[in-house]
Order: sequence, then C-alpha cells, then structure tokens
Amino acid sequence: MPSGVVGKNGYLKLGFLKRPQRTILADLDRRVPLFVHKALYWDEAMPDLACVFLISTSSGICQGDRGRLEFSLGPGARAHITTQSNTQIHSMDCNYAAQIQDILLQEDAYLEYLPDPICPHRGARFFSQTRVRAHPSATLIYSEILQPGRRHHHQDELFGYQLFSSQLQVENLEGKLLMSEKFLLEPQKQPLQRQLLMGDYEVFANVLLVTPPAQAAAILAETPPLYDRASGLAAGASVLPHDAGLLYKVLGRECAPVQELVRKFWATVRRQVLDKPVRAAFLWR
Repeated sequence: MPSGVVGKNGYLKLGFLKRPQRTILADLDRRVPLFVHKALYWDEAMPDLACVFLISTSSGICQGDRGRLEFSLGPGARAHITTQSNTQIHSMDCNYAAQIQDILLQEDAYLEYLPDPICPHRGARFFSQTRVRAHPSATLIYSEILQPGRRHHHQDELFGYQLFSSQLQVENLEGKLLMSEKFLLEPQKQPLQRQLLMGDYEVFANVLLVTPPAQAAAILAETPPLYDRASGLAAGASVLPHDAGLLYKVLGRECAPVQELVRKFWATVRRQVLDKPVRAAFLWR
C-alpha cells in the first residue's frame, strides 16, 4: 500500500476514568488498523482494573506505516494495557515505520502497559518515541522486549534488521523533563553480538517504572542484579534522575526466560504499590 492511504496512519486514543465500582474506558477514538475491544475485568485480585487488548487489523507493521497511540488516566484510575500477540515489523525495501506514544497519568493513577515482544524482520527500519507525563503520585510500568528477528526462518534474519530506534521521555505535568533515554541499533553497521553491547545474548528487555521515590526504593531493594551464565540471563535496575523511578533491563538468549523476569519485576511493582498479587499467566500467552 502507498504511504498515506487508509490503513497506513493508525491512531488510537484511550481515556480511563475512575468510577465508584471500577475504572471505565470513557474515551475511545481510533483509526484503522488500530482497534480495541471494550474494557474487560479479568483480574480477580483487582476487580476494578480495566484491562484492554490493543489489536491491529493488519498482519503487523509495514514500511510506510505511521502509528500514534494516546493513553490518559484520570485521578485514581487503574488500567492494564497489552497486545493481542507479538508485534511483527515486516521486511522493508524502502521507507521506514514509526510509532509515537503519548501517556498521561493524573494524581494516583496506575497503569500497566505491557505489550508482547517486538520482532523486527530482515531489512526492517523502525522508529519509536514514547512520552510520559505523570503526576508525582502516579505509577506506570512499561516494558519493551526486543527479539533478534526470525532467527529460525532464514540465516540472515538473526539481527538482520537495518534500524531500530527507541526513545523514552518522562516529564511532570508541568512539562519539566525528568529523564530521557534513547538507543539506536543498526546491526548491519555495528554488530550487536560483541563485548559492551549484547555479547552472546539475543533478547533485550527495557522496563520503565515511574513511581514515587519511597516505592521505587522498596522495589529496587527487592530487585538484586543478576548474572547467571548457566541460565543465560543478566538483569539489573537503576535509579532514574529527579526521583522519577527506575529502569530495569534484562538480557537473555531466549525470549521466555526474559519475559519471566519482567513478569517477576511487574509482580514486585504491583505488590509494593498496590499490595496486590499478579494473576497467573494465561495458558495461551
């Protein structure tokens, strides 16, 4: 499809508000290929938690695609957002794909934004920018898990993508910048499997936690650094500037163990912030 036609410029706006019994999805605007079903309430430990699956009516992200996602949570609102499956970034012979995300959290809002892993195909070029604006009392956990490509599909698929750029930015509600991080990966120009980069690891998870300082300190105390050659895992958390929260990073050789460490970190966050457990994983996910 040519750039700019219907289906190439996706848009999704979700607005959550707290009501006496539960958080509701009060505002929804969308443009294909982005779509959501109504909010579900599957978490027995948190029956007020609005749970939403992000859905794409296409097979993944293609060259020329431009997507924009806007999430806002009102005071005291609680929501969980995830995707229907892994995000496939398809091969490209020209152009690139981009996704802009804007997240707004009001006082005491709580958001779990935990998409499934991203899989960039051979020759893919993808740009992502995520901006978070949060009240000092709000909490956000957001994960980005990057796979090395379809390594069992073709010998050139392992780190065969051309460019993957991701930027995270956290501001307070007045627009003051609290932290900014960007990584730019170009495996064809700078191989990633070498010392001081990925080494012999293949999967990378970057988890952003925005939360008040006391809660961040408690979560950090429960998240010791990990380096285990036998399991092929390495992980560690660091404190963000301006008491904005934490960054938690995981390296692994396989995706499932990395996802499990991210899940454990998520469980620690929920327990410390809300004193609630994380539900058991769905059998089909």
